[in-house]
Amino acid sequence: MAHSPSNYMEDKPGSINGTTAICATPEERIDKLKSTPSENSPIDLSKLDGPDHDRVAEEIVRTAETLGFFQVVNHGVPVELLESLKIAAHKFFGQPPEKKAAYRKGVSPSPLVTYGTSFAPEKEKALEWKDYVSMLYTNDSEALKVWPEECKDVALEYLRTSIKMVEKILKILMEKLGVTVEAAKIDALIGFKMVNMNFYPTCPNPELTVGVGRHSDMGTLTVLLQDEIGGLYVKVEENIDGKQKGEWLEIPPIPGALVINVGDTLQILSNGRYKSAEHRVRTTSEQSRVSIPVFTIPNTTEKIGPLRHLVERDGVALYREVVFGDYMKNFFGNAHEGKKSLDFARIN
Repeated sequence: MAHSPSNYMEDKPGSINGTTAICATPEERIDKLKSTPSENSPIDLSKLDGPDHDRVAEEIVRTAETLGFFQVVNHGVPVELLESLKIAAHKFFGQPPEKKAAYRKGVSPSPLVTYGTSFAPEKEKALEWKDYVSMLYTNDSEALKVWPEECKDVALEYLRTSIKMVEKILKILMEKLGVTVEAAKIDALIGFKMVNMNFYPTCPNPELTVGVGRHSDMGTLTVLLQDEIGGLYVKVEENIDGKQKGEWLEIPPIPGALVINVGDTLQILSNGRYKSAEHRVRTTSEQSRVSIPVFTIPNTTEKIGPLRHLVERDGVALYREVVFGDYMKNFFGNAHEGKKSLDFARIN
């Protein structure tokens, strides 16, 4: 029997006993045959700070301006660590249900660790076919104290090494906007950090469900480790390189690569120049899979809005300045629905 996500094991409204909650509406379903595999080559970050620096930086910027998604290799996160992460994720999710349930919201021994399923279960059109454990970062000692034993060491090292890469990429993106950003500002834009481990069980009817619904990430940059099974899709925002607006691209797993995607915060700061990526995840009937993102998010007290000189250059602000904590509250208070989260800050 295929494993089902934890929410489907409970008898409550909108869960397992009402199959309408499990089945995704036709517009939410992912037809693998109607998608196009992305042919973009991964970006080699080892060439930064060398003779090819400008070319690689331009490649990063161009992809951030169009698709908002790119893969990187030679990124500074050891490949052996990536393999250990996948093993640790399977180890955590392979535990008996009661072990994982100890981290459910409201009963978890620490507010820094939450185990659950779906994004906003009470509001989703279809519950997402996944389980996740979310680990908020405050400092190393607290992470080692309260994060799950099965994955805390590798998750923390993944976070540490990923952040170095994020800082380098973010600096390039900000410089290309014509902004010299103080280190303190960079820290504020990625001051709130979180590692998630997502588990997508085999699904008997993958064409009727979603692993994760259509959404963009609310933060600054997201780092994602895919396993070899894949299932990640990104929406094309504009006609470019032979791809049509509205088309879904499948992001194929590349051994040793990490996926980087632009979040809403960068789209707002850049006054729309950089595009937060609308993406979603497909389930599979063949094999359970895992993915492990690191979310870098502004501090909740940070004000985010279009950079002043960009507004002067563009002649108009596309977004209003908002306190990020308010943006986050709105984001988590609604179901996945593409990039609708940006409407909170958008000036009509």
